[in-house]
Amino acid sequence: MIMDNNNLDMPPGTLVENSKSPNWGIGQVQSCINGKVTVNFENVGKKVLNQDSSDLRIIDANANR
Repeated sequence: MIMDNNNLDMPPGTLVENSKSPNWGIGQVQSCINGKVTVNFENVGKKVLNQDSSDLRIIDANANR
């Protein structure tokens, strides 16, 4: 399950994907401060993104249980 989350803070450890760049793979949020989200993506490494324009979507790790 994927949820829109552009208007909420994302705590460290949250798994996300960037729908604008799906080839980046799954990312893990490192920090979310003042609308800037630092995410470590499996295919491209660390990226700092503007939360409002990045199209990050939270991946619900519990959806497959």
